[in-house]
Amino acid sequence: QVQLVESGGGLVQAGGSLRLSCAASGRTFSIYAMAWFRQAPGKEREFVAAISRSGETTYWPDSVKDRFTISRDNAKNTVYLQMNSLKPEDTAVYYCAADPDFRKGTRYSAPAYNFWGQGTHVTVSS
Repeated sequence: QVQLVESGGGLVQAGGSLRLSCAASGRTFSIYAMAWFRQAPGKEREFVAAISRSGETTYWPDSVKDRFTISRDNAKNTVYLQMNSLKPEDTAVYYCAADPDFRKGTRYSAPAYNFWGQGTHVTVSS
C-alpha cells in the first residue's frame, strides 16, 4: 500500500506556472512508476504525464508536451508536475497515481493504476 497526497494547486492566470507535488508514504516509493492525470467537470479522467521508477523515462501527451514536466525525487518520496504556459483548458482536478498494472491497461489509462491521491484543484483564468 502507498498513500498519496497532492499539493500545489490553485488559481493562476493564463500563461502562468504552477508546480504540483505528490508526497507518498507507505511502501518504498522507488518501486512505483508514477503518473499525473486530470479531470475537468463533466469529462473523463485524462492522462497528463508519467515517469518510470528511476525517473529516467517520461511520457506525456501532445496536449501538454513542451509545457509540462514530470520529475521525481525518490529520496523525498515525491513526484512533481511543473506546469508552464498554462491555458484555461488546463483547468481541472489533478490527481497523482501510482503502480500501474499493465494487465488492466496501459500507462496512459486511469484504470491501470492501483493507488490514487485525493486530487488538487487547478484553475486557469483567461
